[in-house]
Amino acid sequence: MLIDSYRHKGMRKSLVRTVQDKGIKDKRVLQALEQVPRHYFFENAFVEQAYQDKAFPIGEGQTISQPYTVAYQTELLEIKPTDKVLEIGTGSGYQCSILLQLTPNVYTIEYNEPLYHKAQKQFELMGLKPQAFLGDGSEGLPQHAPFDKILVTAGAPIIPKTLITQLTIGGKLVIPVGDTATQKMMRITRVGKEDFTKEEFDDFKFVPLLGKQGWQ
Repeated sequence: MLIDSYRHKGMRKSLVRTVQDKGIKDKRVLQALEQVPRHYFFENAFVEQAYQDKAFPIGEGQTISQPYTVAYQTELLEIKPTDKVLEIGTGSGYQCSILLQLTPNVYTIEYNEPLYHKAQKQFELMGLKPQAFLGDGSEGLPQHAPFDKILVTAGAPIIPKTLITQLTIGGKLVIPVGDTATQKMMRITRVGKEDFTKEEFDDFKFVPLLGKQGWQ
């Protein structure tokens, strides 16, 4: 049974203030952080860790991202309520749950089968309905393209060209790119059929993006 107490809500408000103090300004992103109960994604023994601004292991060598990182990437996407969004790396499902507060049109793909099934159960418990897939996210979801926004939640060695081609004209891809130690957050905007702009932001450390266009 999922319980969201006044205490949990107070802890979320405190977390939102922390993230805001670190520079997140988008009100819709901050509201989404306040709406999604992060403790739902934690085992009962670790619930006290849920509202710290830290990443946390979720098994299978993966983590639930730091709330600031989730907010940072989401803010860079500049999501509109009508946008069709692809998330690459479902993980725990937390980032996807944030995206669903901003648009109902969310597609998400996970490489790791146990995590995929775990996230599916979590979405069902929370009454959320993303279009969820198991597969190689580094190649996107060409059968459902184009997307207005694409978010990659794992560190890539390169910017996969196949993801850029799955963007609408004017669409944005947010992806951390670098080596396995540290990655630069990038935002790519497709401005024409073969043209795109590239912006660089802060350094982060993500788990590796696996797949044909990621780390082998």
